[in-house]
Amino acid sequence: MVETMHNCFVMGSGRSGTSMVAGTLSQAGYFMGEDIIKPTASNPKGYYESAQVEAINESLLLPIVPRNHGGLPGKLLRRRPGRFQLWLACVPVGQRIPCDQSLAGRIQAAVKQQPFCFKDPRFCYTLPAWRPYLRDMVFVCVFREPAVTAESVLKNCRDEPYLKTLPMTFQQALEVWTLMYRHILSIHRHEGSWLFLHYNQVLRGDGLDRLASFVDAPVDRSFPDRSLKRSFSQRRVPMAARRVYRELCELAGYDGSAQGGRGQPAKESPVNSGQAGSGR
Repeated sequence: MVETMHNCFVMGSGRSGTSMVAGTLSQAGYFMGEDIIKPTASNPKGYYESAQVEAINESLLLPIVPRNHGGLPGKLLRRRPGRFQLWLACVPVGQRIPCDQSLAGRIQAAVKQQPFCFKDPRFCYTLPAWRPYLRDMVFVCVFREPAVTAESVLKNCRDEPYLKTLPMTFQQALEVWTLMYRHILSIHRHEGSWLFLHYNQVLRGDGLDRLASFVDAPVDRSFPDRSLKRSFSQRRVPMAARRVYRELCELAGYDGSAQGGRGQPAKESPVNSGQAGSGR
């Protein structure tokens, strides 16, 4: 273990490569939480996500996730995400995240063992509740093209039993993607040290160089697996998502105008390419 290792949160929308990045740090000497979620077909190399951390974030989000209005046909409304599904919730930017004494105690217990590296898409929403108890932190934001992420989310909802009860459309998945990164860009990144990484930067290696330097810890360069590239999209995305994606690319120093769709250059509007990354 490197003595100067910083505590770290790996953040970003689900299915964006956060599991891959956390996996590259899994042998560095970090505490990654209790009861690490087991690999599934969606993430065969693992999630590197703590059930303890997930449960805290679920408890933080549950009171604020909008409920369906009674009396209206279910087909007219997106059903509220249920247990373990809140990484696919839509939380407005600026929404206050209440944290009572009980939850604060659970957070303090979770961060007691250091250095830690925690990864959970829900941090995009819940970070403000954790901040008072964080010390010597760095934040790694991982992202990939919004259309590809949305396609991967849809596949995940079809394949994972715990998600089969949640209706999900391409546009809804894009809304989640956009909101999560808007929280990071509008609020979170203005406090603390941040590294932005496009998934493709990690795959080609230069992102791993930056990651190792940023967290002051060794990375497992053999972990990223190109064979897991299995989600692609030629669909157009709304301007709001494209603007968020452009800003993320600028912060990462990544040329988002030359995205690789199935290995071929593509124009910006049909957002292409990517790999099935982070899951729940």
